[in-house]
Amino acid sequence: MHLDPILSLGIIFLTGFIVSRIIDKIRLPAVTGDLILGIIIGEEFLNLLSHKILSSSSFVSNIVLGFIAFSIGQNFSLERFKKIGKTVLFISVFEAAFAWIFVTLVFHIVLRQPLYISLVFGAIASATAPAATVMVIREYRAKGLFTNVLLGVVAIDDAWCLIIFSFSLAMARALSYHHAGGMLLIEAMGHGLFEITGAFILGIVLGLLFKLFSKYIKTEQGLEIYTLGFILIAIGIAIHLHLSVLLSSMVLGATVVNTLRGDDRFFHALRGLEYPLYLLFFVLAGANLELESIKHLGVFGLVYLFTRVAGKVIGARIGAFLARAPLNVQKYIGFGLIPQAGVALGVALIAKNDFPTYGGIIFDTIVGTTVIYEIIGPVVTKWALKKAGEIKLIPAGT
Repeated sequence: MHLDPILSLGIIFLTGFIVSRIIDKIRLPAVTGDLILGIIIGEEFLNLLSHKILSSSSFVSNIVLGFIAFSIGQNFSLERFKKIGKTVLFISVFEAAFAWIFVTLVFHIVLRQPLYISLVFGAIASATAPAATVMVIREYRAKGLFTNVLLGVVAIDDAWCLIIFSFSLAMARALSYHHAGGMLLIEAMGHGLFEITGAFILGIVLGLLFKLFSKYIKTEQGLEIYTLGFILIAIGIAIHLHLSVLLSSMVLGATVVNTLRGDDRFFHALRGLEYPLYLLFFVLAGANLELESIKHLGVFGLVYLFTRVAGKVIGARIGAFLARAPLNVQKYIGFGLIPQAGVALGVALIAKNDFPTYGGIIFDTIVGTTVIYEIIGPVVTKWALKKAGEIKLIPAGT
């Protein structure tokens, strides 16, 4: 069906609004509803989306991921790091790193996949979706040290994911160029290094310029336009120079939060734009899923599902042990980190566009496992909170 792109956008936003209300009633994560909606109205079923809209997924994902990365940069406030403490820092670093390492090694050694593809799978595995965890904590009124540590870990987890993915993607591109015979390995690794360091420099320079001219912004509308402009400039320059969009946007956010201390207005300015953009992004992610290919993902999907969880649980336990956290934190904190959604889907879409041969497999695996993680994740999080002795088994609405 050849629909007008504007009509397709209207369908996405209105049906997305309706589905979000239904999903909220049955207490499922919003991301799950958006993905399912995308599958239903996409080419696989109702075919209600314009080809122009579907082909613009990369354009939309770059903008949305720039927004996400900028907001995640706020977590790198020096004041925030002083507050979160050693326990949260150790657990978050180790659980993200172990998920990355476990999945990378198993895909490369056991499944015999190319190292550059294994690196991408591993990097995506490091992400954790905070929304589902926060939802369970609020619903059951969980309180205590374990809950506070869990909230701190999920808040900063995606920051480590963006760093790990940016590094892994640069190395994966370099290795794939070398694998294809396009350039020498040293030259390819040099390109990867340029992508990372260039993104850091770009983010810092734009962040300093952001601070320099921010004193002239006096109105709410000005805050919104000013912040939006800098994020889009960071994304655009990064794409033009073949730098990491994620890293440049995150470093921009980190520079802003540390140079404009105590002034969070710029991070709150775009809240009104975020929801429709996120809705569009996740619906398009679902629409890009090729159901036919899921039939062939059995081994990949199962290995990814269990290896990522093992990496998270073991890494979190080691981090908690090294930080000398209480025993209940050491034993159960990793089980609260199973949900995976927004950032993982976004970086998987980047991988799909960057690696034509394997990209579809990566993306479909992550979408398929995301739905599973978002369904079982809250259940396991609830179990971990109960075992830690911090959950009240009375829903917040009663």
